[in-house]
Amino acid sequence: MKPLIHLVLFLFLSTSLHAQLLESRDETVFKPGEELKYRLRYGFLTAADATLKVEEGEVFNRPVFHITAHGKTAGSFDFFYKVRNRYESYITKEALTPLLYVENVKEGNYRRSDRVRFYPEDQKVVSKKGTFPAKRQTFDLVSAYYFARSLDMADIRQGKTLTLYYFLSDGVYDLQIQYVGKERVKTSLGYFNCLKFSPSIQPGRVFRKDSKLYLWITDDANRIPVKAQVELVVGSLTMELTEFKNLKHPLTYTKR
Repeated sequence: MKPLIHLVLFLFLSTSLHAQLLESRDETVFKPGEELKYRLRYGFLTAADATLKVEEGEVFNRPVFHITAHGKTAGSFDFFYKVRNRYESYITKEALTPLLYVENVKEGNYRRSDRVRFYPEDQKVVSKKGTFPAKRQTFDLVSAYYFARSLDMADIRQGKTLTLYYFLSDGVYDLQIQYVGKERVKTSLGYFNCLKFSPSIQPGRVFRKDSKLYLWITDDANRIPVKAQVELVVGSLTMELTEFKNLKHPLTYTKR
């Protein structure tokens, strides 16, 4: 289930606009106090819950947005394989780029923690494992999502391929995402008009060779993911928005 929790945060940055991303960013579409909750299902079974929350904060004597993401298993999955993960990102209010990223991962008997500093001027990232070369705008899993929400997507074209640069564990990676088009999608909350994206995934033990991952992002001023779905070697995973609080703009949807 972990790949989908990660990929729902890997939204979209344009390679062709990479040098102009700051100029293409709209006014921030979120505010302190915003909270989003998601439920992850394996087939018809509830597998995990995730929460994203925005707060005011300060780090390195700078006012920032402090964003936390919690993920935990639920139901019978919690009995057989307990997951309690917490990810934190401290992002600048001006550019929405990360200064600090902290993660604490507890999955069964496995434990991992990290504290990552970002130095965009020096194009490097420093973590517990060392210093890594980075792009001028490199993100962690959480900050990438909140930056992408505030990009100007008015001129995006169907079939456009986008690239996101992110730091994960031991290096900087890129992810290719294709914009599929607009689609009205049904969720447990109701019906949403969405922008649909398809990130690339690597086949292997988890994904089939022909597996597809899809993300549906609200086509309104909030631009929040309401649904994600991916096919696995056995079965499929679906993540849906279940609750929301303190959005900056009214959420446009039709209740069931």
